[in-house]
Amino acid sequence: MTPDSIKLTQYSHGAGCGCKISPKVLEEILKSSFVFPDNKNLLVGNHSKDDAAVYDSGNGMALISTTDFFMPIVDDAFDFGRIAAANSISDVYAMGGKPLMAIAILGWPVEKLPVELAQKVIEGGRAICAEAGIPLAGGHSIDSPEPIFGLAVTGIVPIENLKKNNTAQEGDYLFLTKPLGVGILSTAQKRGLLKAEHLPAMIEQMTTLNKIGEELGKIKGVTAMTDVTGFGLLGHLIEMAEGSGLSAEIYYDKLPIAAGVKDYIAQRIFPDATTRNWSSYSDKVKFEKGVNVMEAFTLLPDPQTNGGLLLSVTEDALEEVKEILKKEKLTPVTDPVGRMVQKNEKIIFVKP
Repeated sequence: MTPDSIKLTQYSHGAGCGCKISPKVLEEILKSSFVFPDNKNLLVGNHSKDDAAVYDSGNGMALISTTDFFMPIVDDAFDFGRIAAANSISDVYAMGGKPLMAIAILGWPVEKLPVELAQKVIEGGRAICAEAGIPLAGGHSIDSPEPIFGLAVTGIVPIENLKKNNTAQEGDYLFLTKPLGVGILSTAQKRGLLKAEHLPAMIEQMTTLNKIGEELGKIKGVTAMTDVTGFGLLGHLIEMAEGSGLSAEIYYDKLPIAAGVKDYIAQRIFPDATTRNWSSYSDKVKFEKGVNVMEAFTLLPDPQTNGGLLLSVTEDALEEVKEILKKEKLTPVTDPVGRMVQKNEKIIFVKP
């Protein structure tokens, strides 16, 4: 067996951010009886469900620290490295920040897979770090049963530009910077059912850096921001709404959806993590009349890998945000996909 013939996705039980532990199970894991003293410099930490930790470093600036890693979501080793790196760096952009450097995290089954494939994974990570303008400054590796790769990333942000996921305001409009459905597409690939024309677009989306987050962070009218990853659009919007003490509406027909996704949904192709996600928060969601519930159930909890940024925007900042989205050309949809509303009996209301 040659390295080029090896399909990495066949050596892992999960794929990309679909590896994440479900929200309900994670909540149990993170329960603690320890009481830690407050740290006045820790601006974002365990007290919220945000994308990264943020520490006030003085002079109006803050440090951002985050880590992310997962098992292969594509078969090509170089692309796997690129996707994992872009996904890890995304957390810094989601806070409105600028990445500074990264440290690699590598797990490799050295008895099963050639080490030259691991080298290609690292090279993919280096390529994305170079694109982000940061060094891959070191790392740590272990011999593991399944291939794992990701980064620990350090960034900076002016405190006035810091975006959290729990500061949305009632009446804000919701925007999404990338189409949904890469979890469905990657599952089709793992099953050998992905059409050739859908693979390049899937890889391009997952390797595209969310650099737009740094620009959006400078806009005061962007009140909250997060990236959509393993918990799906529903899971991350629930975190935003609950953290902000609000509910949210999703305009289902306005959502950007990756090409081919609806065809795979019709074939009942979706990751196992979709069901785990849905079981974790289904009691917080209401589908209104006119929504294709079966399709929406498959799409909205779909785990995204290096998914788009989800942001809440005040009315007076709408046009500025729309212009940025048009300029970046990350999504075919530059109109709002939802709105934050007064807290109700459900957290999310899915409208046609």
